[in-house]
Amino acid sequence: MIRKMTENDKELYITMAEEFYNSDAVLHPIPRDHFEKTANEALRSDEYAEIYLLEYEGETAGYGLTARTFSQEAGGQVLWIEELYIRKEFRSKGLGREFFSSLEDKNRGEIVRLRLEVEADNTRAISLYERLGYEVLDYVQMVKDFQ
Repeated sequence: MIRKMTENDKELYITMAEEFYNSDAVLHPIPRDHFEKTANEALRSDEYAEIYLLEYEGETAGYGLTARTFSQEAGGQVLWIEELYIRKEFRSKGLGREFFSSLEDKNRGEIVRLRLEVEADNTRAISLYERLGYEVLDYVQMVKDFQ
């Protein structure tokens, strides 16, 4: 089951986000207050960020985080899949596929593209994304932080 995070789920989400950011799926950990800011924004409104909890047989198995943007290149709204984390014991149970299907169903007619990032050595995730129809964009991503 996929459901939106509630206020009661906030600490559980933060715990899982910390697990994710201390895994091989990301380049480096980030401060806990970033998770708190993200949770607060998602709870405030779904304008910029949404957090979904993935459940399997009554247990919380992971989370997905999305963010909205507008893209001239794509010609409309784009939903960024910022993060998808599934706890190790719940992997290979169809939760990733269910999450993507849920996003497509919920946003059909509103968005023109789903977009995500993945570490180049995360072959398991890349394999899933390719099976779901995602293709690689040959961009170099650059950032400039203001903190």
